[in-house]
Amino acid sequence: MSSPRPARFLFWLPAALLALGVLSCCNDPNEPNPVPEPTVYRLQIPENFPQNPAQPANNPLTNEGVELGRHLFYETALSVDNSISCASCHRQDKAFADAQPRAVGVNGARHARNSMPLQNLLWEDKLTWDGASATLEQQARVPLENPIEMHLPLTAGVSRLKGMPKYVDLFRKAFRGQDITEENTLKALAQFERTLISGNSRFDRYRRGNRTLLNSDELRGLQLFVTHPDGRVRGGNCSDCHAGDLQTDREFRNNGLDATLTDLGLGAVTGRASDNGKFRVPSLRNIELTAPYMHDGRFGTLEQVLDHYNEHVARNSPNIDPLIVNATNDPFQAPSSQLGLTATEKRQIIAFLKTLTDSSFVRDPRFARP
Repeated sequence: MSSPRPARFLFWLPAALLALGVLSCCNDPNEPNPVPEPTVYRLQIPENFPQNPAQPANNPLTNEGVELGRHLFYETALSVDNSISCASCHRQDKAFADAQPRAVGVNGARHARNSMPLQNLLWEDKLTWDGASATLEQQARVPLENPIEMHLPLTAGVSRLKGMPKYVDLFRKAFRGQDITEENTLKALAQFERTLISGNSRFDRYRRGNRTLLNSDELRGLQLFVTHPDGRVRGGNCSDCHAGDLQTDREFRNNGLDATLTDLGLGAVTGRASDNGKFRVPSLRNIELTAPYMHDGRFGTLEQVLDHYNEHVARNSPNIDPLIVNATNDPFQAPSSQLGLTATEKRQIIAFLKTLTDSSFVRDPRFARP
């Protein structure tokens, strides 16, 4: 009765020894520990926003990738003299703008254009004032290498990161053991920027059903904001371009700043004369925090912006947008008519614009310096 036991034992022993050998090999102290799959990042999209925005299949959001991107966003080692980071021109307290008329890079170099706020980029398909970049991954390289911004070739930046143990670990977790590369650096920055969602202003909560949040001036400002005037119905002509909950139609338009163009905007990218003077329509979210305004930062206050649209549009500017030219509160609609808002109406529109401020966004610890 006992004779079968040795046979069973001998059959089991080689398998056991093989298993032990495999485990021993996998747990070799000279080999790196296995890296688990990154964790899927759960976006919180406001219910009044467009749902299911497109995301690149080759760069899905993960907790580890977003966290790496946050560190890189605040990393001064990616600038030639270790003096500035992405966050230098994109401050959280300014809705990721910088309060400068035009961006300031290394050695005090002054950019030709104003730093755009970074918010709700998940819905953007053309980036920067002139639309030169189609993806966040593509755009992230530009300020890193631009001589008047951070002025460091990304190859050199990657070499610096490889010498910092923190990043060796962060990249390994975010990209499952892959090396620190240019591609993964850009992917991580893009992941972090896609999480910068601002959608909890008083106006958002009003849109989601709390109708007590706006006072009478703000409500009148909203009505003016969304109305295209035709000489009979009064309006501010704002939402023709600053449309929907994202507060932008994502188009490129000439808003009549100058009769003579010194910056061609979109036209310099496309080479088409019909695009000269056209710039990205920026979102008006957090507009109270993102002064100065326009692509060159020429207006320091919202009052100056309203004065421009109301009284100072250069109607002979090349390629001026028809939505601006044909909007007037003048009942006689003379060809030279400007918008014609009253001082009270301008004040009410500005009161409404301030309801777009999202204080929780500019204080969110998820977006702050690590």
